Amino acid sequence: MSPSAAQLATLVAAWALYGSIHSLLASFTAKEFVARRWPAAAHAYRLTFNAVAALLLVPPAWLTFALRGPLLWEWSGIGAWLANAVALGALAGFLWTTRHYDMDSFSGLAQWRTRTHSPADQEGRLHLSPLHRIVRHPWYFLGLLILWTRDMDAARLTSSLCITAYLWIGSLLEERKLLALHGARYARYRAAVAGLIPLPGRILTRAQARALLAEGDSPAGNKALRNGGGGV
Repeated sequence: MSPSAAQLATLVAAWALYGSIHSLLASFTAKEFVARRWPAAAHAYRLTFNAVAALLLVPPAWLTFALRGPLLWEWSGIGAWLANAVALGALAGFLWTTRHYDMDSFSGLAQWRTRTHSPADQEGRLHLSPLHRIVRHPWYFLGLLILWTRDMDAARLTSSLCITAYLWIGSLLEERKLLALHGARYARYRAAVAGLIPLPGRILTRAQARALLAEGDSPAGNKALRNGGGGV
């Protein structure tokens, strides 16, 4: 039996609540408030944030599977093989990209062990992994590949649309922070590389990425980004 409109509305509300809380907790405002109000506990912020994010996923994920109904579309034959191959490739991409991230800082374990409270996303210089030369938000892109290569019923389609909308909104919010942190350098990178889905002509070569990172906000860096070449 297909879920009712009220049930699907509840699912949308669950995703909206998740997105709202997740975005609020990820903001500089929330992090700085905790650092001021409870400085002794600030080093646990990132670890706590990830744990809360995981817990908040439980209600919408549970509803998605609890409201299962007749399939709206199903991959079959060669299409199923291709869809599963794309999903497995995206999963492998996730695992491969972790080598280019400081996963201890991303998880919050580094801050917990060292008792430092500066969030990882407010530290360090701009870094571009190989996938970042193709798309600005590689994890979001890989997540979309997995999301839209699955069979869909009404609940799963609703969740997929909600997640896609949140990844788009989340990317905009994240870029506001990155612009605040890295200024003109990130603005040039954003102008050169596509956001969520790779696009022809919006890809940096290795030489162009190196020039951007090395030159920073100087006019020479801007020229190097426009004219840089070399093999990928």
